Amino acid sequence: MASLNDRSGAPATDAAAALLAGFVSRGVRHVVVSPGSRSQALALVAADLERAGLIHLHVRIDERVAGFTALGIGRETGTPAVVVCTSGTAVANLLPAALEAHHAGVPLLLLTADRPPELRGVGANQTTRQPGLFRSAVRFEADLAVPGTIDADGTGEQTGALDAMAGEALAASLGEGTRAAGPVHVNVPFREPLAGAVPVWLTERAASRAMESTPDPSQDASGALYQGGGGIGIADVAPDPEAAHRIETGPRTIVVAGADAGPAAEHFAHAGGFPLVAEIVSGARFGRQIVHGYRALLREPSLGGRIERVVLFGRPTLSREVAMLLGRDDVEVLAVRGPGEPVNLNGATVAVDSVRVTGEADRTWLGEWMRASRDAAVDLSPRAPDAEGLASAVPHERLGAISAEVEVMRAPVDRAALVDALWRATWPHDRLVFGSSRLVRVADELLGGKKVAVHANRGLAGIDGTIATASGVALASQTDERPGVTRLLLGDLAFLHDMGALLLPPGEAEPRLQVVVGNDGGGTIFDGLEVAGIAGADAMSRVQYTPHTARLEQLALAFGWEYHRCTTRVALDQVLTAPTGGRQLIEVPLPR
Repeated sequence: MASLNDRSGAPATDAAAALLAGFVSRGVRHVVVSPGSRSQALALVAADLERAGLIHLHVRIDERVAGFTALGIGRETGTPAVVVCTSGTAVANLLPAALEAHHAGVPLLLLTADRPPELRGVGANQTTRQPGLFRSAVRFEADLAVPGTIDADGTGEQTGALDAMAGEALAASLGEGTRAAGPVHVNVPFREPLAGAVPVWLTERAASRAMESTPDPSQDASGALYQGGGGIGIADVAPDPEAAHRIETGPRTIVVAGADAGPAAEHFAHAGGFPLVAEIVSGARFGRQIVHGYRALLREPSLGGRIERVVLFGRPTLSREVAMLLGRDDVEVLAVRGPGEPVNLNGATVAVDSVRVTGEADRTWLGEWMRASRDAAVDLSPRAPDAEGLASAVPHERLGAISAEVEVMRAPVDRAALVDALWRATWPHDRLVFGSSRLVRVADELLGGKKVAVHANRGLAGIDGTIATASGVALASQTDERPGVTRLLLGDLAFLHDMGALLLPPGEAEPRLQVVVGNDGGGTIFDGLEVAGIAGADAMSRVQYTPHTARLEQLALAFGWEYHRCTTRVALDQVLTAPTGGRQLIEVPLPR
């Protein structure tokens, strides 16, 4: 057996080279590594691929952070990132990201190093039963054989088999055979020596194939045929018009767009003349047929009570009113299949691959909704100063106008002002990420229409990995040619839950990322739930609010972030619209 210091070839390194070259040659461009002993061959091969300019390599200490960073990359690009980690609890820390990827339909490749089979179940260090750990969530899994040969020229049988395995795993992650993209788990057991010299054929093999075409999130499909899927938040034209489900315009219909619905929902609503109920995380909240204040209107018997049919895109999660509508037995629900888990709340939902509209639009029905929508719209713009008073030559009139303007400038930021400021600062070349907190519901209730790229982990709507996901989105979306900013809005508990994602290794490119924390000192989202009417104040504070006294400025400085504390709308607008180009933590104190 070769020694650990032997720099000649090693089966572990050759196997790692074959696998990673197989992924890269087929279009994978991002690898996220959490360092460890058993995975060293995979990590060293990834470093060689980075030096050759074939991948973007991201190193993260925490495997949970690594998993969600890769998730963000997959959300943004529609192509999976590879996550590399060592054996033991390291693998278990990938489970939250794998579950979110499963339920949201995000492609993700989990490449986990392991002890060889003879060390499993015998008390060996850092060894557990990794095969099957993600079985309920993955599209494909494989527990590979222990590499047994060194392949000098990259043409051996073992190398070919591992290359083929990479192709099979990537295809499964992109949804081949299941139609839904998602996570894949490839478990790779290694015997010592755990690393050797990287084979000379690595970079040539990795660059050998032209990159397969992948969906471009900046491009929208157009036309009368719409289907879900094809990537997160991406609209596709149905390939076969005759296979599309025909939607007659007769029944009173609305279009509902949940998380990751994408522009297809708006295009379809426009084509059919249907009112559009679009969640803020849908990527479809734009166009002339957006319904403002939809929650109240769905409760209104004269509107929501008369709905006969819903065409559903994406996964709605932000309002009980939509859930109740989709559960009604007197409403026909047609769900357009998308990347995530299918929604069937009434037990009778019909799932279709694509839809097309036939017949004339019901302008009377649409008009009723649009008039109600206009009445429900909320003007969140800051109060304009008294221009006439400021220009007046009468001293008391001018002084009164100045006083009123100063009062507006000094007014504290509330939740409505916070979500409005973020929405106004974000444009199509930017990315906006919402955490699972009270603020996303405020944004959903109040904000108007705007065509911007929106991301949110609504597959399971957890607070796990929110900063890491936004970091992945930023890293995948930003280039010299695409100089946008990624903005993340989240609550203080979601921030603290993922503060390890603030750490960035020296030497890696910094994402242009603004993390905006609405800090009300605890989980006030529970104020809107049943527990608020049952629990006493002490119990509510102790086990629901989870109050804290964390000092965000010190955390930001410790991790090397620029810090701003904004207590007024003017200060918040200035910081949001003048990003410095690196990582900014923006704390906004909010009332409880």
